[in-house]
Amino acid sequence: MTALQQAVALLIANIKQASATTQRLLVKLELPANTDLIDWMDAQSLFPKFYWQSRDCREEVVALGQIKTFTDPLIAEQVINDDQRVWGGRSFDGHTDRNRRCLSSFFFLPLLEIIRFDGEWHLAANMSDDKPRMLAMLEKIVISPDIVTDIDSRILSRSYSPDFAGWSTMIDQALTGIANDEFEKVVLARRTTLQLDHPVLPAQLLKASRANNSNSFHFLMALDAEHCFVGSTPERLFQRHERALQTEALAGTIGRGADTQEDQQLAQWLLADTKNRYENRLVVDDIVERLVPQCESMNVAPVPELVQLRKVQHLKRSIDGQLNDAVFSANLLDSLQPTAAIAGLPRDAALNFIADHEPFARGWYSGAVGYIGQNHSEFCVAIRSAMISGDDLHLFAGAGIVPGSVADSEWKELDRKTSTLCSLFEQPCSDDVNIMDKMGYKSA
Repeated sequence: MTALQQAVALLIANIKQASATTQRLLVKLELPANTDLIDWMDAQSLFPKFYWQSRDCREEVVALGQIKTFTDPLIAEQVINDDQRVWGGRSFDGHTDRNRRCLSSFFFLPLLEIIRFDGEWHLAANMSDDKPRMLAMLEKIVISPDIVTDIDSRILSRSYSPDFAGWSTMIDQALTGIANDEFEKVVLARRTTLQLDHPVLPAQLLKASRANNSNSFHFLMALDAEHCFVGSTPERLFQRHERALQTEALAGTIGRGADTQEDQQLAQWLLADTKNRYENRLVVDDIVERLVPQCESMNVAPVPELVQLRKVQHLKRSIDGQLNDAVFSANLLDSLQPTAAIAGLPRDAALNFIADHEPFARGWYSGAVGYIGQNHSEFCVAIRSAMISGDDLHLFAGAGIVPGSVADSEWKELDRKTSTLCSLFEQPCSDDVNIMDKMGYKSA
């Protein structure tokens, strides 16, 4: 019997013997260091499915099945106990007039979790009143999964919403709004739909992205077998441990160079560029303003640092705070999402412009994905993401529009951001030309 079989058998035995007041059971696992949770998750028939790997790679979790579901994260936070976590997210525009098909929020208390933290493995189950149902679901667990194969789908064609003409018009309208003092910044997005020679599995896309995109959160959220949201995002919305809060402003972008020297030139240009530093400062100021009522103290990094990813480089300023008493993680979610980095500033004016001008509903893209616990919660911003719906694959990316933005440069920024996932198909998402020529050494 394998270690996982033994752990599942022990968990089942513990469930059968558990008292009515037991809320959570935990069993230690001894698994090889090279165990791949994506393979294991893909083999399971229980839904919802949620995969999470923290940006620092210390924690990896697969959550399966639902004991309870919530559309209000505050209610979820108030009913779970100290060791439980609810997994899920908050969409960008769900349940608005813009997008009535998408949930505003979805969180679930899972039946089962496999958790890796710093090399230690545990199997956990959250208890429900219906033990027979729990046991029946656990009996379906696949112990020895097949290995998820590499992506072998090929891109046949791409289509964009908006197309470049529509994008250019939208940028002009945004710059007019800024000039008329309707808002200071708005983040506009594009949906790229890939036509493939055959469908890609969500687990294939996740596995390839995790292998190629470091310094990122990796997530997968599947509410059923037909719809799956996958992403690899560099941006943290917030992390809180008891009253200690960490968040950040990630705004300002340029591509990576063809060699070390060009990479360094681009990095130094980004660090000094007035437009990108202004865009980053707007996000910092907005986050601080929203957190002041909830924090007894706050510390903001005085200057931006550089975050280098596989395809792009960003400006980031870290923001740490000490929360007041009785601040819930759900309160932080309300305050911070959507940030100025994915919506704009002022928030309401930017959201109204997006609703009036973007030709598609964002749904989970640019929402928040993560978990809520009594003492510890963490969310990432759901950018660099894809929605897989049946045979359809949609990729998403956005660009912050401020004075000085140029439609062509911003379009190319979208190409670079989308290539985080698009390039996993071993075909470029745009013409492969020298990044310095592409940029014209102007800001994106």
